[in-house]
Amino acid sequence: MIIFSGGTGTPKLLNGLRKVIPEQDITVVVNTAEDLWVSGNLVTPDIDTVLYLFSDRIDLKKWWGIEGDTFRTHETMKSLGHRERMMLGDLDRATHIMRSDLIRSGMTLTEAITQLCRSFGVKAKVLPMSNDPVSSMISTPEGKRHFQDFWIGKRGEPEVLDVFQEGINRASISPAVLRALENDDKVLIGPSNPITSIGPIAGLPGMVDILRKKKVIAVSPIIGKEPVSGPAGKLMHARGIDVSSAGVASYYSDFLEHMVLDKRDTADEKRFTDLACDVSRTDTLMKSVSVSSNLSRHILEQFRIM
Repeated sequence: MIIFSGGTGTPKLLNGLRKVIPEQDITVVVNTAEDLWVSGNLVTPDIDTVLYLFSDRIDLKKWWGIEGDTFRTHETMKSLGHRERMMLGDLDRATHIMRSDLIRSGMTLTEAITQLCRSFGVKAKVLPMSNDPVSSMISTPEGKRHFQDFWIGKRGEPEVLDVFQEGINRASISPAVLRALENDDKVLIGPSNPITSIGPIAGLPGMVDILRKKKVIAVSPIIGKEPVSGPAGKLMHARGIDVSSAGVASYYSDFLEHMVLDKRDTADEKRFTDLACDVSRTDTLMKSVSVSSNLSRHILEQFRIM
């Protein structure tokens, strides 16, 4: 099974999945459209969350960054008049420096992440969706902004007129991801933001055609009319997509076979029938690792792995 991941909802699921199946059996294809360069180094937020999870470094209270990290470098730079686009921890910054050095030495992003996995002792296979630059951009009345500048710099407050992925038509699915997809017919789309986390992966040229030949299951990131976390609702609305589990299913309708809904979701299942999408229900509100593990077992049952 291959898992498509963004940076918060899906890592919570992965935290339960690794309690159910061996980590070395897990392959994660991670969104890179939120990557950006900060103070001369490449930051890959979604990839780093997955790396820190599997290496037991992640701050589980925030679901980003490294537990116990300090911010002395960031604060010192700020005191000297240099304002960074993101607040980076000191330990976290070491990851960015190492990755950027590897890329400057001639490695692809995939090769650099593979090296980081070895250095961190990560047994799961963590694969960037592409080695080519792609950026999720938010159109606002004040102009377009990188997703990180919108979400972190502006706290997600500006009106959203549109969302698009800059550079995606020139990007290619990484060879490592293609090999993984050739060897597995089961794809799980995690409960990450459908527009800026999963959308860029599915939007890579040729990906939809590949997914149509797979058994694809998605976990809805929406309960009722509200996203579990993040700006997914605001971004879906801007793209004219109904903010609901059925809206997410319609967005994935070119390849989705089954959607896992939260047991509290009031969605009309007829809407899924119209999309030729089966549904099942369980607790998807992952407030503990035991809930994540139970959700993982439910998903594996739908794939008929358990």
